Order: sequence, then C-alpha cells, then structure tokens
Amino acid sequence: MNVIIIGPAHPLRGGGITTFNERLATQFQNEGHKTTIFSFSLQYPGFLFPGKSQFTDKPAPKDLDIHTRINSVNPFNWLSVGNEIKNLKPDVVVVRYWIPLMGPCLGTILRIIKKNKHTKIICIADNIVPHEKRFGDKPFTRYFVKPVDAFITMSEKVLSDLRLFTSKKAVLVPHPLYDNFGEKISKELARKEVRIGNEELVVLFFGFIRKYKGLDILLDAMKLINSKHLTQNPKLLIAGEFYEDRKAYDEQIASLGIQENLILHTNFIPDNEVKNYFCAADVVIQPYRNATQSGVTPLAYHFEVPVIVTNVGGLPAMVPDNKVGLVAEPDAESLAQKIQEYFEKGEHYFLPHLLEEKKKFSWTKMLESILELANRK
Repeated sequence: MNVIIIGPAHPLRGGGITTFNERLATQFQNEGHKTTIFSFSLQYPGFLFPGKSQFTDKPAPKDLDIHTRINSVNPFNWLSVGNEIKNLKPDVVVVRYWIPLMGPCLGTILRIIKKNKHTKIICIADNIVPHEKRFGDKPFTRYFVKPVDAFITMSEKVLSDLRLFTSKKAVLVPHPLYDNFGEKISKELARKEVRIGNEELVVLFFGFIRKYKGLDILLDAMKLINSKHLTQNPKLLIAGEFYEDRKAYDEQIASLGIQENLILHTNFIPDNEVKNYFCAADVVIQPYRNATQSGVTPLAYHFEVPVIVTNVGGLPAMVPDNKVGLVAEPDAESLAQKIQEYFEKGEHYFLPHLLEEKKKFSWTKMLESILELANRK
C-alpha cells in the first residue's frame, strides 16, 4: 500500500511523537509498504515553544522519506499541502493528534485529502483532552475529528475522551516498545557514561519537565526518604529539558536541602544517549499528576528497567502493580513509600514479570490495527 504519515519527524526533535512516527514508518517499509512522512517546517511559533530549540543537529534517519512541508499557522500552506497529498492519492494517511492547537491545520489538510474519494484517514490520538487546557481546545478538536475515518488510541483514558467528540470506529492498541535507541548495555558501562558511581541506588525521572509530570511532588518525596536516615538513600537522576521556568524547581530543591540526593542532567537528551540513562537506573519513576499514556514506559520495558507510576490515566494499565513495578498515588508520601518498597524487594523481584509482559507491545500489532481499520468498508 501507499502510506503517508502526517506528524513530526526529523529535523524536529519532538521527543516521543517524532520517534514514534519514524519507527512506525520503518515498520511499514519493513512490511513492504511505500511510506512517506509529511512533517512540519514550522510546528510551533517561537513564543509558544517552551524548550530551547525545536530542531536537532543530528543526521536524518537512514532510508526514510521525510517531506518537511507543513506550517501549522499558515492557512495558505494548509491548502497547498492538502492538495499535494490529495493528488498523490495514498491508500492510507496516518495522522497524529496530540494537541488541539494543531486542529485547524490538520483538520483543513485532511478535508482536502478526502476530496480524492480514495484515501482512508486513520488517526493515532495521543491526547484528545490536553494536559494543559487552552482557549479553543474543544472547537479545534471537533474540527479535526470530522474528516477522520477511524481512530487508534493507546489508553482507555484517551478512548473515553474521544467519545466526547465522535462515535466513529476506534480501537485501543497498547503503545509499542521503543526499540530504536540501541540495545541494552551493562549498568556499569551506562553509569560510566553518565558519571554515576556503581554503588549508588538510582531512581530515573526521564523526559521533558512539565507541570503535569509531577517532578515537584517527587522532590518532596525525596525529602521524606532523606528524613528517614536509611542506610543508603537513593539518588534521583533527572534527565530531560525544562519545558517551563526552572526557577521554582531550583528554589524548591534549595528549600528542601536535597541537592546531594539529586543528579541533574537537565538538557535535551539526544537519541544516541537515551540508553545510557535507562541502563544506569535501578528503577524509572513517573510521578505524574495526570496522564493519558506515556512513551517513557515503553522505553523502560525495552531496556528492562522496572517502573514506579502514579495511579492516573493510562499509566497503571502498562505497569501491573507488584509485578512489572509499583503503582503509587500522586502524592509525596505514597511515592516515598513505593520507592522504599521497591528497593526493599529489589530489581530481581520484578524482572521475570517485566520480561513476560513486554512481549505484548509490538509494532506489528500497531500496523495490523491501522490496516484493518483502513480496509473496513
């Protein structure tokens, strides 16, 4: 089949969605489908982008056909891109939807594509109701969903949110594992790369730092653990760029007096270094206030590191409690308790369950679901 994926890709460094799109394109190609990605020349105006840079200086992925075309704020561009894809007459367009801000742009492009009376449009919805609400969220999403033929969500939460906007066919497919960041390496080698001693107990917080991810709650939890005067206090490795003002976090760390319990790598983590952080960790933690699903959990699965998540959104569904990891409530006391419990049980308590559970999350399943929806009459 001729497949076009619409969503962020190289040279955008959009984190999990960029990685997902490129890995999905590779899977389509591996299974014999002609695949092109239409990405953004401008994804966010500078004043709306919370990070340092929207672009990477790393080389483009090999063997992927990426067209950097879409300007999210230029309606004339939407007409041009829509007509370009319409005339290519792909069998399937897979479009990503993660923030209502993209609703007008993507909704317009999809309406034009539909005029060719041939292309099936399948949306992979990361979020329908956004983590951080803004003016226009509901009308923008309503505008987007109308030309879509069917939907894939990766959590029950997003599936439920989708039903507020449409009754069209939708299926739940678990987030596949990210297996394109290299193979697992030894803890000793990983810790050498990130300059952490082998004797340390390491809890990893990974990814862009935003309010809904609850890093401030986790810092309070680290203070509670520190106050218990354990034989060995764990270190919190924070790996990821601030997507909001870091001043409040610096002030919180200083007031809590936990500087010695933190390892701060608060810059953008390039793809070729991701494995170092996961393989250096004893456990990955996601102290989120709210969530749909997360790309961090599939990374932890791939590198075979147990996970502590909070009981919000779709996070617990991917982390069976007391098997693959532990589920805490989104408050400091519960997180502190679960971190302690994890180290009391030890990594080897969780690994057999994790190795069995990770078999469920495949790219083949995602691909089959897309094509099945596209082939429905």
